[in-house]
Amino acid sequence: MELVIVGSGKMARAIIEGARKLHDITVIARDEDALKEMAKKYKVKTAALKSFNIHGKNLILCMKPYALKDATSTLMGRANLILSVLAGTKIATIKQNIKANHYIRVMPNLAATFKKSMTTLCGDEAYKDEAIEICKSLGKTLWVGSEKELDIATAVAGSGPAFLALVAEALSDGAVKEGLKREDANLLVKGLFEGFAPLIKNEHPALIKDGVMSPGGTTAAGYSALEEYGVRNGFIKAITKAYERTL
Repeated sequence: MELVIVGSGKMARAIIEGARKLHDITVIARDEDALKEMAKKYKVKTAALKSFNIHGKNLILCMKPYALKDATSTLMGRANLILSVLAGTKIATIKQNIKANHYIRVMPNLAATFKKSMTTLCGDEAYKDEAIEICKSLGKTLWVGSEKELDIATAVAGSGPAFLALVAEALSDGAVKEGLKREDANLLVKGLFEGFAPLIKNEHPALIKDGVMSPGGTTAAGYSALEEYGVRNGFIKAITKAYERTL
């Protein structure tokens, strides 16, 4: 499928990296230096954002939400499909700024670079299958029935890599505090996360915890400290705050 990606930031690049082997991609943006660099690095077509004709094309909006109006003001024509990656930006708002036959919001994450994104979608049911097919090139997909559900999913899967990065950094810092060399601590954490992926894929989180935590053992002691310092509640609040920012 021919896709036009609007934007040149990290998410645009992650999507390009994941989708370029399966789709014919054109990138449009204002930053000419970024376009030249992306054309060379990703072997994609590029074009200036100003006065670009979107008629009948499939667009993925990857600019910052605040830049929507300015970035789309010079686009000409009526697109076939709009896939919007703009966090917290409702379909009604997108319709006010750009004409298209179909509108769908999508929320991938940076793991799209490695085709491991957990991407959530919602919007025009008439183009559901096509949108899911596009996003499958980035990893796994989940279609939800409302924009509210997508905004909640954004807090989990969209912001989640940053939250998990905090966990990874904290685990490494803890090991260094107790005397482990930094490079060894980082290597252990990387291996931990790699091994955790198949565990969480096949087991409920509570069962994983119970399988590791023996009576009076090291895990029980550490887990007790996490509960004492409110880590569980902190993560719950993080999801709430991230979701509230989309409103």
